[in-house]
Amino acid sequence: MNVPALRSPNAALVLDLLRTAGETGISRLELAERTGLTPQAVSKITARLRSEGLATEAGHRASTGGKPRTVLRLVPTAGYAVGVHLDRDELTTLLADLAGTVVARRTRALDLGAGAGPVLDAVAEEVRGLLAAGSTARAAGPEVGRDALAAGLASASASAPAPVLGVGVAMPGPLDHRAGVPGRVTGFPEWEGHPVREELARRLGLPVVLDKDTNAAALGLAVRPAAPGSFAYVHLGTGLGAGLVLGGAPLRGDRTGAGELGHQTVQLDGPPCGCGGRGCLEVLCLAAVARGDDAGAARILGAGAANVVRLLDIDEVLLGGRLVLAAPEVFAGGVREVLAGLGLTAPVRVAGERDAVAEGAAWLILAPVFGT
Repeated sequence: MNVPALRSPNAALVLDLLRTAGETGISRLELAERTGLTPQAVSKITARLRSEGLATEAGHRASTGGKPRTVLRLVPTAGYAVGVHLDRDELTTLLADLAGTVVARRTRALDLGAGAGPVLDAVAEEVRGLLAAGSTARAAGPEVGRDALAAGLASASASAPAPVLGVGVAMPGPLDHRAGVPGRVTGFPEWEGHPVREELARRLGLPVVLDKDTNAAALGLAVRPAAPGSFAYVHLGTGLGAGLVLGGAPLRGDRTGAGELGHQTVQLDGPPCGCGGRGCLEVLCLAAVARGDDAGAARILGAGAANVVRLLDIDEVLLGGRLVLAAPEVFAGGVREVLAGLGLTAPVRVAGERDAVAEGAAWLILAPVFGT
């Protein structure tokens, strides 16, 4: 696949419409109508996408006049991306095709405090194992792999293996997305300034993108069809943070500092937090969960969500993270109740699956292909 050619904004726009059309596909005429491009330009772009193996015919559709329209669709197995969720106590790696469908997944326990060297060794080992599984994958579900993976990631002797475009890595913040280095991760200050992106790229021989876990998850949700135009993805797991999407695009801030929801002060004389502050939303929320008070944690989370809604006037609040998923009705109901009590009408729902961060990390690689 000629990846540099996809940097054409028009080609990326057409390819994204093919992606969102799914298996039913879309005709060239519809592509022209939705993009504003001329039919001739669309024909040239789709011809190139077909020659590169990115698009294929998906049958014909009845026309209002003349011959039936040829329908085109994306070829998901034309390329793959690796998504890595580097959490404080767990490492998840997965492989996704161009459509974002997960075709293989691996999870193992991990201590982020073990040091950058051993942790990045583990990440590299898991990614290599994930990719090696492609040559022996069987149709045994996503935990082992699917036939599409075996066909796309064939052994080195295959004539045209599908490319792995890169590795997206999501980890707790704060971090510098552009430089590819973490900041003072709460509880793990030894990671500050470590060249994570550079080291992993060298070890794996693949492009690497590093972002905050919440930003990655928010991106993965934003690229879904019918996603709200603006929302906050609030993630409560080993920590608390938010990924913000405005106008359909993630809001990172110039220093990747946007969305540090867990470290807004909500109690001036509250308990100390690992970030150096006191009464932070994260420390109060996690303390409530630790004492078995999920309802109380939900109300605290609701106070933070209310602040975001008031500040950014977002369309929706989406909840995720392992603690939310352990009691989804309690957290969604509690946050919803706090917002309603303040007269805020933004809908609240649980939207993050267990691997939402890892899936979003894969989209750190896939999204530029589609111009998103």
